[in-house]
Amino acid sequence: MSDRFYTPLPLEPGDFVLEGAEAHHLATVRRFEPGDRIVLFNGDGHDYPAEVVSVGKKTAVVHIVAGVPTDRELPCPLQVAAALPKGDRAEWMIEKLTEIGTTEFIPLHTERSVVTPREGRLDKFSRIVIEASKQCGRNRLMCIQPVTSLLDLLRRAAAPRQRLLFHTAAERGLTAEICSLEEGVMLAIGPEGGFTEGEVRAAEAAGWQVLSLGPRPLRIETAAIVAAGVVAARCYGVT
Repeated sequence: MSDRFYTPLPLEPGDFVLEGAEAHHLATVRRFEPGDRIVLFNGDGHDYPAEVVSVGKKTAVVHIVAGVPTDRELPCPLQVAAALPKGDRAEWMIEKLTEIGTTEFIPLHTERSVVTPREGRLDKFSRIVIEASKQCGRNRLMCIQPVTSLLDLLRRAAAPRQRLLFHTAAERGLTAEICSLEEGVMLAIGPEGGFTEGEVRAAEAAGWQVLSLGPRPLRIETAAIVAAGVVAARCYGVT
């Protein structure tokens, strides 16, 4: 796969001026020269193969050959709402959820949450999504939503019918409960201390299925990646 560079701007065949950090990466880090081939993407679902025309200190001119529709997304929408772990474990979780194919990530605030991200942290998550998408070939970006309380999540009118909340004390496992994938799936992962019993009862009353990921308590990022990975595999027909 050719080196990929992101821009939020509209793309079309013809010359395009790449600026900012991506131009710096192309010129200084990767040391591309005129005639080298790259791929641009902007999140619209297309790859834009291009040829480097000229390279400067802060900009690079490339010639876009075409816009190529390329579908590397999961065949069903996958939304993950998770409490945030401490430190850089959250960044690692965002990276891996992007690679798996998650379409939307919702930072979740619960009764036992200990991390509430500020706006700058959410911006950092968005940058991680871009870098992970460059690496794994996605040309649609996982959407980072604002921090949402569990109560507001349970009230979401537009949530898919398949809504799964994970709780260590649940008796039912994950794989047997996945169905209606075409309409999408929403997963809810609690904080280190887990969801409270009151939160679990509220989820059940709102029509969520409460499931377990096994007998061992998992860290937040592990639970999110395992659950999303199982759903992604089922989306592809892997049992």
